[in-house]
Amino acid sequence: MHNNYYFLRKLTKQLASKIIGLKLMECFSQEKDELVLGFAAARGKNRNYKEFFIKAIVFPDFSCLYFTYKFERARRNSVDLFEQLIDLEVTGVRQFKNERCFAITFENGFSLAFRMYGTRSNLILFHENEVLELFHSRIVSDKNLIYNQLDREIEQTYERFLSEKQDYRKLYPTLGKIVNDQLTLGKTTWEELQTFVQQLEHPRYYLVRWEHALHLSLLPVGEIIEEFSEPIEAMNAFYIAYNKVNTLDDEKAEVLRRLSKEKKQTEAYLQNSYQRMESLDSEVKNEEIGHILMANLHQIEERAERVELFDFYRNQNIVIKLRGDLSPQKNAENFYRKAKNEKIEIEKLIENIESREALLETINRHIENIEQSENLKNLRSYLKANGLSPNSKLKIQSYRELFKRFEVDGFEILVGKNSKNNDLLTQQYAYKEDLWLHARDATGSHVVLKYRAGKKFPNSVIEKAASLAAYFSKRRNETLAPVIVTPKKFVRKPKGFAEGQVLVDKEEVVMVEPKLP
Repeated sequence: MHNNYYFLRKLTKQLASKIIGLKLMECFSQEKDELVLGFAAARGKNRNYKEFFIKAIVFPDFSCLYFTYKFERARRNSVDLFEQLIDLEVTGVRQFKNERCFAITFENGFSLAFRMYGTRSNLILFHENEVLELFHSRIVSDKNLIYNQLDREIEQTYERFLSEKQDYRKLYPTLGKIVNDQLTLGKTTWEELQTFVQQLEHPRYYLVRWEHALHLSLLPVGEIIEEFSEPIEAMNAFYIAYNKVNTLDDEKAEVLRRLSKEKKQTEAYLQNSYQRMESLDSEVKNEEIGHILMANLHQIEERAERVELFDFYRNQNIVIKLRGDLSPQKNAENFYRKAKNEKIEIEKLIENIESREALLETINRHIENIEQSENLKNLRSYLKANGLSPNSKLKIQSYRELFKRFEVDGFEILVGKNSKNNDLLTQQYAYKEDLWLHARDATGSHVVLKYRAGKKFPNSVIEKAASLAAYFSKRRNETLAPVIVTPKKFVRKPKGFAEGQVLVDKEEVVMVEPKLP
């Protein structure tokens, strides 16, 4: 109700006592949708005498006024407006009938109208009856306004009330949302209506929380935060409180969005890591196979590519694939080497899981504390102390943010963005079971097709990943392009290689059309 007709009528009466007889010394804007008017009795050398300022806020979603005896103008980014009014004396403040509109009148026939119309709020400079200038030129309909026709005459009698079938809104269209909520259309009697009107005519001013929002009310409704006897004091308190509440909500929402996103990504990472750990636990361990081979060397023929032996860990036979070019003992050593790498991978997985679980716990704690924060100062202190301020980043960054990401038939494909990013993808975010792809004999992105536990890579998915590798390379414009496809375990980066440069020990080449999936 801070722009309610009944409130503005009281506000403009008090405003008149503050500025009539003063001159407009400056009128400027230093923020979009805000105008500051500075009044004074006389110009001084360093500061004007008896200063009074009006700050008009006319955002598309919020319009309000603020009054102060002191205002420091910014040295930069401010522009003078309505210069025709400078040094003119204020002769009056006019409240238009039944309208959320008032005007400050100046000598020489000038007036500045304040139309507090929500999304259509505007300030309009008149000379006599004609519009000279608009603060918001986008509201083109305001150019057609006529000053002496801004009053809205409404017959507010009992007879009219009856003729309108007790539709009080036809007689009192400016009551406002809070008052309308207290009345019942078609059932409110004339006597009840007049009781409310009398309260509005002789109000107290209440800063309240009503329907989960902050309001300046002329009625004692909702949760009363503070009560005032003067309209300017009430308006200033509302403006300050509104800014604090909205700034608090905005800052909370911004950091909660970041934390929620990080939480979702961390949970996804943990889920993938749990699945990988489960697949490693369910497989026959390479170390166990090495032991089985060493215990049965005498049963293994030279150059054998597979052998069936008794698995004394599970009391059943097991078929073991061998390399025919290696002796039985060398095959066992090969499995021991794989077991060593497997242990390193498990240790790294456990380390990463523990780290991400700790991060998830921290994120949940931050979310809970921020949601419960009710004080802007305390919120900002908490964010700063925990490295969560708007310009800061959480320490752990998800791979989904680091690389281009595609999904094909449930398989995830990651694409490097540049040479340094390619190294990061291949060296830190690709497991040995993942497929690694790159356009053959051409510069381009590293592409990693992520392994899914217990799932073979379908040829159709490999082809689409290869198409991506060709597309993000110098071969993009070729009809068919050769692409290297190999498990990540065959890709290594020798010391001294440049960023993005790797050595591939074993490869297959597929011919594909460069395109996005």
